[in-house]
Amino acid sequence: MSGSEITIQAIDGGEFMGYLATPESGRGPGVVVIQEIFGVNDVMRGITDSFAKAGYVTLCPDLFWRLEPGIVLSDQSEQEWARAFELFNGFDLDKGVSDLEATISALGALDGCTGKVGAVGFCLGGRLAYLTATRTDVDAAVGYYGVMLTEHLGEEIKAPLILHMPSEDEYAPKEQQDQIKAALDGNDRVTIYSYEGQDHAFARAGGKHFDQASADAARERTLDHFRVHLG
Repeated sequence: MSGSEITIQAIDGGEFMGYLATPESGRGPGVVVIQEIFGVNDVMRGITDSFAKAGYVTLCPDLFWRLEPGIVLSDQSEQEWARAFELFNGFDLDKGVSDLEATISALGALDGCTGKVGAVGFCLGGRLAYLTATRTDVDAAVGYYGVMLTEHLGEEIKAPLILHMPSEDEYAPKEQQDQIKAALDGNDRVTIYSYEGQDHAFARAGGKHFDQASADAARERTLDHFRVHLG
């Protein structure tokens, strides 16, 4: 497995960076890893590498490039949290989805990609993963603790989707979680897993809410989902 940075052409002009990790075999289905509010940092690169080790050609795009290309933050200081929320508040959701469309196309066209492409995202990326399932031609999607999903419940879900929902998510109150579950109940394209007692970012290594057992369970469910739908 090896990691490198590539250039992705935006649909509306311009270009942005993507961190690409390739499995040892050099070939596999594609997975797009969608960042949190901290940019393509060490955590996101580590996740990208981990999916490559599992056999996927994996690409993590810099979705904050329109605001500040190459931003790299951590969750370890108040200043970085403040900057991360500035970027989150300034982020253009529709252009972000457009950039994910470009990323999905670029990944699918790589020599090593065998065709099908999935998406997995965290926090802001969890919201965007949901939107890849409604607005793009992605083959499967997984959202970890996605925020503001109640704004999108009227959109048709076109791809098989998993939502990993911690019961104590500080950014998705229980009433919102209940609304999401009620709206998606009976939709055979959606599977929701609840993680009782867990908070937002339970799968962020090094974060204050990290929980190894929950992170491992969610990863296995994610990999099973991709094995079924990406081959």
